[in-house]
Amino acid sequence: MLPFSDEELIEPVKASLAKNLYILERDGGGLEFLGVKNGVVYIKLIGACSGCVASHTTLKYALEKNLKIDIHSDLTLINLNGGKDEFAKL
Repeated sequence: MLPFSDEELIEPVKASLAKNLYILERDGGGLEFLGVKNGVVYIKLIGACSGCVASHTTLKYALEKNLKIDIHSDLTLINLNGGKDEFAKL
């Protein structure tokens, strides 16, 4: 269980993702931060990362790993292809 509210996580999560955005940008991609719900961070991959076969690996072993190191080991990162509309339905 996370010792933070979803609201408290937003800025630290954004900072961690921004710090590691170069991982996506070097391949012509990027991400859109959608929000945090119940300790799960939701993003939408954009650019070359959208639909890339390696995107799951990049999410889990680069971005999510760094969120766990920077903030808390229980954080999870999920890509929503539907973006804001899909996030709003959660």
